[in-house]
Amino acid sequence: MPGTTRTPERTAGTEKTLGGELAIVPVRNHGRWIAAVASLTALVGLVGSLAKNDNLRWDVVGDHLFADLVFDGLATTLWLTAAAMLLGLALGTLIAVMRLSSSPVLYGLATAFVWVFRGTPLLVQIIFWGYAAALYHYVKIGVPFTGITFFQAETNALLTPAIAALLALGLNEAAYASEIVRAGIQSVDPGQAEAAHSLGMRPALTMRRIVLPQAMRVIIPPMGNETINMLKMTALVSVISAHDLMSNIQDVYAQNYQVIPMLVVASIWYLALVTLLSVPQAWLERRYGRGNTRAGHVSPFRRLLGGTVERLGKNSKEQGR
Repeated sequence: MPGTTRTPERTAGTEKTLGGELAIVPVRNHGRWIAAVASLTALVGLVGSLAKNDNLRWDVVGDHLFADLVFDGLATTLWLTAAAMLLGLALGTLIAVMRLSSSPVLYGLATAFVWVFRGTPLLVQIIFWGYAAALYHYVKIGVPFTGITFFQAETNALLTPAIAALLALGLNEAAYASEIVRAGIQSVDPGQAEAAHSLGMRPALTMRRIVLPQAMRVIIPPMGNETINMLKMTALVSVISAHDLMSNIQDVYAQNYQVIPMLVVASIWYLALVTLLSVPQAWLERRYGRGNTRAGHVSPFRRLLGGTVERLGKNSKEQGR
């Protein structure tokens, strides 16, 4: 009728009017395309420069990438990472509970532990444990202020470089893990513990059966980051010759003087291990973050993959018709 206007009705992907359908075209972002092209150009130039650089000695990299000495260092790096994380998580959980305790003694001891091991550099702690024999020549266990001794051993025989590295990494991780666990415990509604106590559950059982399982949603994702960080931090134990990957790499380039190629070998293996650890970390983040992850947090690669699959599905349907 004359004088009437057509009101568009919007649907997903189209704009419907009384006269037909109009495709909705998104706003084009030319700056994003320019930035992407510039970034890819710089990346291609860098990769080409490294590939053609004769000083990099790719032949040396290939000869040592799968050497026995490298695999021995990888084994030490992996078990150091796993053992230090287990020690740090177990001790960190205990310290977190102590920091939440109403006892001023337990709270003070836990706070002092976190203050010391989080306030000093990890490299200093590694060197300290590596040279602890300079402070105590013997490790003794007995009754204080008496001559009664139950166990005695030389510090150098007890604290090997690997054990010293484990203590340094594990105790340092415990300080950080305690804060992660404490944040996870405090994220649980206090009413959960009160309800458990009203049913007659003891505090320790309430913490183990009620609070900690709910706190895992907050604890697990950052613990994945701590595991990856621990894997890389094991390179610092090379200062006390703990025979990890970096220690063995340093032994090699001290003999052949091929520093850069050997560092490339180490970097390749660290990148490979971190990539493998990133897969379960991403799964755990999605698993424990369900219900809190917004659609906007989907990565560009997942959006691109999803769009490609959707377009392929539409094309197959059109061909079927």
